[in-house]
Amino acid sequence: MYLRPPSAREEVRINDWIKVRQSGIRYYISLGDQRIVDKNFIIRPKAEFEVGRMTLTGLLSLGYMIVVSYKRTSRSISIGNLSLSRETIDTLDETFMVLRGIDRKVVGAEASKMGIKEPWITKSYLEMILESKGVPRLNTPPPLSSASIVGGQEKVIVPKPIRVTSNLVSKFEDLSQPWTRSPTKSKGEPVLATWRFIPAVPLQADNSSASRNCMQLAPMADSYDLDSGLLLAVQAIQALNTLFENKLPVIVGIGGPSGSGKTSLAHKMANIVGCEVISLESYYRSEQVKDFKYDDFGSLDLTLLSKNIDDIRNCKRTKVPIFDLENCTRSGFKELQVSEDCGVVIFEGVYALHPDIRKSLDLWIAVVGGVHSHLISRVQRDKDRTGRLVSQNDIMMTVFPMFQQYIEPHLVHAHLKIRNDFDPVLSPESSLFVLKSNKQVAYQDITNILDPAKFCSSVQNFTDIYLKLPGTPNGQLTESECIRVRLCEGRFALLIREPIREGNFIIQPKVDFDISISTVAGLLNLGYQAVAYIEASALIYQDGKILIEVDHLQDSPKPYVQIKGTNREVVSAAGSTLGLDGTYTTKSYLQIILESLPPSERSSTGIHSQQAAKLQELVEFIQSQGSGSVAESSPSREGLPMEGIIEDMQSRIRRLERWQTINTVLWTFLMSALVGYSLYQRKRD
Repeated sequence: MYLRPPSAREEVRINDWIKVRQSGIRYYISLGDQRIVDKNFIIRPKAEFEVGRMTLTGLLSLGYMIVVSYKRTSRSISIGNLSLSRETIDTLDETFMVLRGIDRKVVGAEASKMGIKEPWITKSYLEMILESKGVPRLNTPPPLSSASIVGGQEKVIVPKPIRVTSNLVSKFEDLSQPWTRSPTKSKGEPVLATWRFIPAVPLQADNSSASRNCMQLAPMADSYDLDSGLLLAVQAIQALNTLFENKLPVIVGIGGPSGSGKTSLAHKMANIVGCEVISLESYYRSEQVKDFKYDDFGSLDLTLLSKNIDDIRNCKRTKVPIFDLENCTRSGFKELQVSEDCGVVIFEGVYALHPDIRKSLDLWIAVVGGVHSHLISRVQRDKDRTGRLVSQNDIMMTVFPMFQQYIEPHLVHAHLKIRNDFDPVLSPESSLFVLKSNKQVAYQDITNILDPAKFCSSVQNFTDIYLKLPGTPNGQLTESECIRVRLCEGRFALLIREPIREGNFIIQPKVDFDISISTVAGLLNLGYQAVAYIEASALIYQDGKILIEVDHLQDSPKPYVQIKGTNREVVSAAGSTLGLDGTYTTKSYLQIILESLPPSERSSTGIHSQQAAKLQELVEFIQSQGSGSVAESSPSREGLPMEGIIEDMQSRIRRLERWQTINTVLWTFLMSALVGYSLYQRKRD
């Protein structure tokens, strides 16, 4: 069955739905209809995980509605690593033959051997049902399978309101997820932890009700995955609503490192409870950001943030700043008023759980993992390949000095701790399909295929710096062996991409995220060397469906055109309309430039010898700007590699030994002189 979130509109957005699959007594959940269609093959990610029955009940109680439901009967046989199934879909009243495997060539060869021929079906069962039955309106019952019809009457599940005003909780000890109770709990069903309240330590007097000042949530002892954490977070909001008797807004803070999934979690919560999400990036101070201090707590306008939170706590209108990240300036304000239907506001950012901020919040949520942990794993992998042992703590102290000292200690105090085990780098979810060509395309041809009502364009100048650890396998320099850092519009971004190349397409995960200059300096301190760089300017045209990028590389005579989008067919059609068929390449820009250089013009690192000086200037700039942040965040010399610390300590010991020897000689000479002088005086007397 497929569940539509309570905030959904009339148009179909399958990827926003939640898929729940029941097999016997087990339930499995995934997001939308995740798959990639390539010719006759359907490529599905392994992004499904098992949940308890209470999870489904909780989603329905929170306002999710079943929009499509069908029963699938399957009979399967296994042939080595392949499985052949005959699947019957009751809603369609049809039977399909499905051949599955992990190797595309083996699947294709086995299909030919078995005599299975076209026509192939690449549509999902959901798509076929929607085509034949249509999409149910928001105010109509969902289409259920025939198995759900009893006595000629359809069983209709009515969604409950997002904000429950009835007295669900009579006592604090009864806060045990009343909206997800099911009879199966007593039969060994795994149950999520339940929230409870404890007396609060009064921080300051304000005009809030006594319940807010006297009681607070007790922190959960354990950490949870993203799915369980999402439900627990919504449960905590519901419990606080009940505590405040729905008269006061609930203010939530979500903190954690860059790329951990804070923003994704915040917007998933907002989709459920229908609330406002405010990023702490909106409170940057222009003068600080221009100095590359993106991860410095002092970069935030705490005075304005405190005023906004106080206004929200007292149910007043307030003006929240809008920050233009491209121009590094505050572009204006937007007025915020907490609605009566759902009095919840979420603040998310790396410093959301800082003591100066969290004291004014009701619910503290910490999220760790995601891309942040992927970079740590990548550094450890590179170190292991070169035979250099390095601990995760050493990486944290060197690469993430601001986080290690000023962010991480605050996460342990969170009411809810979430570990994001989802790896966006390796998952095809929300990936971009990219076609690349160096054929000349006229501006008019580009504008003709884009929607004029949504057309927008921009220009970006960027420099990509490739960092490699010495000692990794030699050979021609490749993108997969490097960590790529992009400097664009005065900001640094880490581009962790492991693209999949299929035919003419480059399937690219969207996992770029901003980092500070101190993080780049930390990578250099760990031993990474800048081995290449690419300067380019990009003309970007987009209309919301596709993005066309014309890249002018400094060392390439011709510009390259890239067509990007989340829909493979739309991207392919745009390329055909522009006449690019037959001219595509899947090579990276680094590979293209290196192949164009004659061996005599390459330096020892593989780049153009004339670029070595400019690359050295970039490295010196990064180290000079980043060393200040490292020194501020690290009272000791933790930012240096361990070998450097040992050598420094040994040199200090040698200097102390020399000074001790000199002092001994001087004191001996002085004492001898004093004794001789005293004997001389006695003789005279």
